[in-house]
Amino acid sequence: MKKHWYNYFMEYLTITIGCALMAIALNMFLEPNTIAPGGVTGLAIVVKKITNIPVSITNLVINIPLFIIGLMVLGKMFGAKTAYGTVALSFFIEIFLTVFKDFVPTTDLFLSAVYGGVILGIGIGLVFKAGGTTGGTDLAGAILNKFFPSLSTAKLMMVCDLFIVVLAGIVDKNIETSLYSTIALYIIVKVADFIVDGMGYAKAFFIISDCKEQISKEIMEKLDRGITALKGRGIYSGLDKEVLLVVVDRAQEAKLKEIVKTNDPDAFIIVTGVHEVLGEGFKAIQ
Repeated sequence: MKKHWYNYFMEYLTITIGCALMAIALNMFLEPNTIAPGGVTGLAIVVKKITNIPVSITNLVINIPLFIIGLMVLGKMFGAKTAYGTVALSFFIEIFLTVFKDFVPTTDLFLSAVYGGVILGIGIGLVFKAGGTTGGTDLAGAILNKFFPSLSTAKLMMVCDLFIVVLAGIVDKNIETSLYSTIALYIIVKVADFIVDGMGYAKAFFIISDCKEQISKEIMEKLDRGITALKGRGIYSGLDKEVLLVVVDRAQEAKLKEIVKTNDPDAFIIVTGVHEVLGEGFKAIQ
């Protein structure tokens, strides 16, 4: 289905807000307190310390090939969003440097790592959620995610950034720089994953019971949830059984257990966490 102009507008607005938050985190919390957030800029600084090659040249040498690979692997639309995100981030960094000047909320390294990590993670998560990147290691993470889909873009980005952070600490001869930067990176990844994946946590119940009809009826009447009967067979007993599969939100978990217990105290239940549920009764498929 073709996207409406409104969808494109909202995607680019989301990227813009994400880049603004990233710039705030970098300008107010991370850079003033010498906490390296990783990324191509951090790598460029390391390279300059070792080889004296200017940061601008290293950035171009790394980002141009990444951008070309991104166009080939992720498509033209992704490339357009990446170009926009890269420019927007640089724009907001310069604007906030002028507007807020030397405003630094805290000089405590731990607080800077935590709050900088949270704000930067929210910003990166919004950019990822809109289908873009800001270039550098997050673009590399998005490319690698195409080949390793079981690993999130944020986690792959963390691998790249973690290497840069450790290298920066070695070159700078200050282990605390790497330690606090590692804390910030961990928070960034967790927050970015949370923003991208959303809050769609639920519980999936697999129920084996001889009273499946009554249990199913009460679940549909009292919880208004659909149920799927899966075919199963007990290996020890050799008997065919139906396994009830039902997904509920966290608020309904206790009620579902009560329904099963009331109708069959000897029922066998497997409960597992579900990270995201899409479809009828839950979040719509986007």
